[in-house]
Amino acid sequence: MRTKKFAFQVFALFVIAATLLAACGGGAAPVAPEAPAAEAPAAEAPAAEAPAATEAPMAADPMADLVAACQKEGMVTIIATPASWANYGEIFEIFKKVSGVEINSLDENAGSADELAAIEANKGNMGPQAPDIVDVGYAYGQQGIDAGLYQPYKVSNWDAIPDTILGLPSKDPEGLWIGGYYGVMALEVNTAVVTNVPQNWEDLLKPEYKGQVALTGDPRSSNQAIQSVYAASLYNGGSLDDIQPGLDFFKKLNEAGNFVPVIAKVGTIAQGATPIVLAWDYNAFGDKDSLAGNPELSVTYPNPTIASMYVQAISAYAPHPNCAKLWMEVIHSDAGQLAWMKGYAHGVHQADMEARGVIPDDLKAKLPASSAYASAVSPSPEQLTKAKEAIKTGWDATVGIEVK
Repeated sequence: MRTKKFAFQVFALFVIAATLLAACGGGAAPVAPEAPAAEAPAAEAPAAEAPAATEAPMAADPMADLVAACQKEGMVTIIATPASWANYGEIFEIFKKVSGVEINSLDENAGSADELAAIEANKGNMGPQAPDIVDVGYAYGQQGIDAGLYQPYKVSNWDAIPDTILGLPSKDPEGLWIGGYYGVMALEVNTAVVTNVPQNWEDLLKPEYKGQVALTGDPRSSNQAIQSVYAASLYNGGSLDDIQPGLDFFKKLNEAGNFVPVIAKVGTIAQGATPIVLAWDYNAFGDKDSLAGNPELSVTYPNPTIASMYVQAISAYAPHPNCAKLWMEVIHSDAGQLAWMKGYAHGVHQADMEARGVIPDDLKAKLPASSAYASAVSPSPEQLTKAKEAIKTGWDATVGIEVK
């Protein structure tokens, strides 16, 4: 987990408190102005008790109430959320400072389908194996709604979230899911192993990359891997409505001996076991920062490519629903969004934060220019659901190799 400097912790807490209280209208009601002092009488009368209604009552603080409710629950259970993913580690520390409770993290390597399956399997289970909140690929937002797996919650700065991002809805109107951030598919390359860095899809088929190209998950269940196949389809003559050319591309890649059927992680990339990986840009840049040149990584955007949002939702069966709500407040606060941006994720509040001038200049300078991924397109939930099912059933039949 990336460590967090104390100064930022203090800053994060201040920003969260300021943002959330401002959004909720918390704080004391105004006190009536004090009357001018009268001249003292010749004989001082005994002091009278102050009237009970001299001051307006303090207004309730919704965030304080939510924190207190979370503390009674004692923890929040998350799933498929590694600390290294989009700088989630920093969000963990912010949440623990705000809430005072611990985070119970389940199966960091689970895919989006596994997250929904975990909710389904733990209906009525109030123990530590039941997730309170999920972070899933875009199509799984609607899929979870259709299965009745989410409960609604609108964060206090709900109105600051744009209705659409990448031309698609960024939040469910009823609050059953909320988009948090999006990523763009990129090529992550270990340049200590690969001296001639591939720049595009066609390059990946070259003989010099034998046994070097990998995915970050099982394409039958991992959203990141599914979208890698989707992006390959756009290059190979497919479209957002036709995923088969993407499967055909990976068949070619496998037949050429270039595909490695190993789930790539930062360790396998650094070791050279999976030196060329298709990954979301925030994960690729995050790996580059964490390795700090040992070895050096290159991150490039193939043309065309895919951009897609990840959404968060509270389980309809959450054992700790108030902690889940507080988690949502944290990730949609300025501090939470800044943490994601520090991890190179494209936060849904970024435009609003830019307009308010709250993104530090040094952070803005290190984020990739939008021109680098100008070719990126984003499938609708319906298109992504259709593609997901086609890959799930077609991977074995077309590519014929298990990724594990």
